[in-house]
Amino acid sequence: MEMQQLFASFLCCVVLLLQFSLGSHAHETYEKTGPDNVVKTKDYHDDPTLSVFFKVDDLYLGKKMLIYFATNDDSNRAYLLSREEVDPIPFSSQKLQYLLKFFSISDNSPQAKAIETTLKLCELKPIEGEIKFCVTSLESMLDLTRGTFGTVKPKVLTTKILSSNHTTFQWYTFVEKPMEIYTPKMLACHTKAYPYLVYYCHGEKGHSNRVFKIALVGENGERVDAAAACHMDTSMWDSDHVAFRVLGGRPGGSPVCHFLPVDNLIWVASS
Repeated sequence: MEMQQLFASFLCCVVLLLQFSLGSHAHETYEKTGPDNVVKTKDYHDDPTLSVFFKVDDLYLGKKMLIYFATNDDSNRAYLLSREEVDPIPFSSQKLQYLLKFFSISDNSPQAKAIETTLKLCELKPIEGEIKFCVTSLESMLDLTRGTFGTVKPKVLTTKILSSNHTTFQWYTFVEKPMEIYTPKMLACHTKAYPYLVYYCHGEKGHSNRVFKIALVGENGERVDAAAACHMDTSMWDSDHVAFRVLGGRPGGSPVCHFLPVDNLIWVASS
């Protein structure tokens, strides 16, 4: 019992720290659709936000890539609310009309569409071998993460912009050999478009993912400590997944890797 209490306290402290160190634009409720050692994709010019995907073979010192890291605007930051604040508010696509009125959002607006998309994503049942849930409060982050990792002490990784002269979209070079974080369990948590901060967390049962920390330097000299995940088994993915449109390939083919935005999290087991 004492071990569980210590673990709960640890997780709560970590999440609280994350709230003050990371920003999220989720409450804007707009969601974007969305030498030869260089990675290029078909959609850079149409949507630079897609330039976060890469192949596992790209993980080496000296690699150059065009990468998109969204600007983290402190004036537009959202935080995880408490369970007491969010529990009275329905979180269901069946209550969409009520929610739009509650948040004063017009029915046909991009914000309304983004809210509906987030709710339906959170309501999808996990595919075989998948762990999936949405986090709407500090307490739900604590409970659901603890349920995934049990008594194993977890830690959190995220992407950190270390320079003040941040450029959202530019060429970056891997200035150190990518460092793999060996972990028996992993959860990736992505912010989703909603009036308050919502995380969509997912992982696979078993060990089918790899996690990396990558030191990057941009063409303007800015430094980024990036977190990245490589999905080694994509056999259950939709054939129309955006990663296949960017990198090519098909479900069950080559692994798919991606960088995490600054307001996303990777939870890993520490042992």
